[in-house]
Amino acid sequence: MAGNSFGNLFRVTTFGESHGRAIGGVLDGCPAGIPLDTDLIQKDLDRRKPGQSTIVTQRKEPDAVEIYSGVFEGKTTGTPIGFAIHNTNQKSKDYGHIKDSYRPSHADYVYDQKYGFRDYRGGGRSSARETASRVVAGAIAKQFLEGIEINAFVSQVGDLKLEKSYLQLDLKTAEDNIVRCPDQEMASKMEKFIKGVKKDGDTIGGVITCVAKNVPVGLGEPVFDKLHAELGKAMLSINAVKGFEYGSGFEGVAMKGSEHNDPFNSDGSTKSNHSGGVQGGISNGMDIYFNVAFKPVATVIQGYETIDKEGNKVVTQGKGRHDPCVVPRAVPIVEAMTALVLADYMLLSRTNKI
Repeated sequence: MAGNSFGNLFRVTTFGESHGRAIGGVLDGCPAGIPLDTDLIQKDLDRRKPGQSTIVTQRKEPDAVEIYSGVFEGKTTGTPIGFAIHNTNQKSKDYGHIKDSYRPSHADYVYDQKYGFRDYRGGGRSSARETASRVVAGAIAKQFLEGIEINAFVSQVGDLKLEKSYLQLDLKTAEDNIVRCPDQEMASKMEKFIKGVKKDGDTIGGVITCVAKNVPVGLGEPVFDKLHAELGKAMLSINAVKGFEYGSGFEGVAMKGSEHNDPFNSDGSTKSNHSGGVQGGISNGMDIYFNVAFKPVATVIQGYETIDKEGNKVVTQGKGRHDPCVVPRAVPIVEAMTALVLADYMLLSRTNKI
């Protein structure tokens, strides 16, 4: 199985399965001498971990990261940073009923067809549990990107949509509620809605908005390695993601060029930011902002029709512990992937300077 690494110069490779002994990764390319606060890494992991509230999966995992290499006396050494997170609360028996059948809209079927074998326990490698390793690598990238501020938040759950611009919100308050929405009134509505969906044994999707501030001008490469293209790849690599838009996104198609253009100020900044901080695939110094759409979780705790390995139609029911809505726990994952992209391009920009 290929495709387990992300990045070029700042590169992470992840390993492990949902119900294996551990998940983890190796981060290569992080420069030496970066002060590393492991408490900040654990803080981001705690934001992603299961069992943190009543609206997420109740799997109880401490998700304590152990760093095995690449750090000495609180600083990075420049060598590969190896880390692991041990699994402690697997309940593999919850998945015995799907050993020979496939969940609709899940990776079960395609994994089996491609490899002739699949780990049905929690989805194995296709499980979103793999993203914990990305959060560790992303938390390290954030500390390398000192001065750049990355904040993601839930802006939509189902048809409950936050209509305010991020400029009208205090993004730090997103952590004040379990939905991670920086508008407390909307957060309460979203929480109630998710609980209702969970009670019905169903799931719901949503949207996460991410904002990166203080990004310098010049990150990104023209033609095939545009900054927004790599951000799109990063977000679309996250489990359950179905869409990505940056800047004005799809709403921009209804605007005329004279409306959509971002007029310059004398210092090179722009009066508006429909470009979303990226022009020609290169950062222009304005805020980078984008939306990431997540589908409803495929595993529903109610009866459904599917097929088994022989193609026979069968009726089964989801069991075990699953998220009724992934977006509250996916906020730190979106931030982590953003940090990994920016760190990679930051290192690449250094190689382009004379």
